[in-house]
Amino acid sequence: MKTRSSIGVLDRIEAELGAAGLVMFGGFRPEPADRVPPLPDGRRAAGLLMIGNAGPAAWRAFATAPEAADGAPDPMDRWCKRVLGGLAASFGGGAHFPSDGPPYPPFVAWAKRAAPVRESPLGMLIHPIYGLWHAYRGALALPEGLPLPPQQPAAHPCDGCRDKPCLTACPVAAFGPQGYRVTDCVAHVETAAGADCAGLGCRARRACPVGRVFVYDPPQAAFHMEAFLRARQRRTGGGGSDGR
Repeated sequence: MKTRSSIGVLDRIEAELGAAGLVMFGGFRPEPADRVPPLPDGRRAAGLLMIGNAGPAAWRAFATAPEAADGAPDPMDRWCKRVLGGLAASFGGGAHFPSDGPPYPPFVAWAKRAAPVRESPLGMLIHPIYGLWHAYRGALALPEGLPLPPQQPAAHPCDGCRDKPCLTACPVAAFGPQGYRVTDCVAHVETAAGADCAGLGCRARRACPVGRVFVYDPPQAAFHMEAFLRARQRRTGGGGSDGR
């Protein structure tokens, strides 16, 4: 006999996530094809919950955390790993993160299994409520079956968007039928002409009309753009922003 109900577990998880400004987007019961790693004790995960931020709430919690001020690399990743890792351990589970790897966990596939998200014309996943202003920061793998609500069907928000302003808002037309030209994007953001994108976030992303109440605060947008530039610099081996 269980000492606490699965529903109680979910309630407690959501309460602790809410205290950190984080959101549970949904979950699913993993199948072997989902490639969910085993739990720390070797058992197969019985449930996987997708966790992340929607809007600026998590950023505001992170900004007061020690990781935000200690000057060490990857502060948000470290904050997420501390918060979610501790939460998972308290329930006898494990936590997985997009930065785990290589090989990296299939977070996009997991997100599509757990939440009503679809690919937007920009390539990013769009949520019918949060729009483009959400991100997956981790996944909680738990050892007990959970009464997960079924994913509610939702229309693709881009299908009813006639003008698709996201595709015409980029100053250097980095998005189009050819896909995302990341080199053109980075070259623009790293110049004085790209100060708007660097300080407030991608102009194409900001043009999307879905989920406007969840738009990131300017410091959050600038933080993520700087992290994007640093990651790009590491991949290409130099040049561009020093990421400070």
